[in-house]
Amino acid sequence: IESKQRFGFCRLTSGCRVCICLLSYIPWFEIYYKMLNTLADYLSKHQESDLNDMLETLHTHPVPKPNTPVNLSVHSYFIAPDINGLPTIPESRNLTEYFVAVDVNNMLHLYASMLHERRIIITSSKLSTLTACVHGSAAMLYPMHWQHIFIPVLPPHLLDYCCAPMPYLVGVHLSLLERVKSRSLEDVVILNVDTNTLESPTDDLHNLPSDVVSSLKSKLKKQSTATGSGVARAFLHAQAALFGSYRDALRYKPRAQSNKTSVCESRMKQHCLQPF
Repeated sequence: IESKQRFGFCRLTSGCRVCICLLSYIPWFEIYYKMLNTLADYLSKHQESDLNDMLETLHTHPVPKPNTPVNLSVHSYFIAPDINGLPTIPESRNLTEYFVAVDVNNMLHLYASMLHERRIIITSSKLSTLTACVHGSAAMLYPMHWQHIFIPVLPPHLLDYCCAPMPYLVGVHLSLLERVKSRSLEDVVILNVDTNTLESPTDDLHNLPSDVVSSLKSKLKKQSTATGSGVARAFLHAQAALFGSYRDALRYKPRAQSNKTSVCESRMKQHCLQPF
């Protein structure tokens, strides 16, 4: 409704009796995962006062500026990340899991499918891997964003969303995939992260310029054992090569300049005319 994404971060404590959930409009994935570990540690040690103090501080603390240090408790300190910066490996959990689980060829095909705004389903038997791959793949569109239906984990009662006529990027748990396929799906791209296989009714990658694809593929293969922002930067260079000169395709029509004097005289004549 508000055209915003709300992110949820969950962790089961030891014994699986309590689930800790943090909700935020800020996509600080790595920061919130570390907070969950600290909160779970407090629970396991029965330090409820420290846990409540940390949650209270987190809830009332204003949103810090990028690269600003934040102290929530004695054991919780972090520097506010810049959400507009390029994700890096291994710091970015989403990008790291996505790059490890999916090979370069399937990554390129999925990237092309997103550029063509297809209906895309990503599936895995592990929820953490599923959400990481959905967010990681969408991040490769930077500086653009996926503008359509975006659901990292589709709940069972919303499986009919996969029959939507508009583009979407959703994550479906592997146990629900057969139920999804039993519905009337049309032109849906399916990436199985567990088996590293991609099903696509179209070859969208063939429609992209071969030089851009070749350069991107070469850069990604060189990053197979590297760390840093090389993977994200390779996709950013591809975006620049594809869309950087879009203004050259625009044709501007010169505006017709109005003569204010003639318009005013015309209106005065019409006003002075009297019916007879």
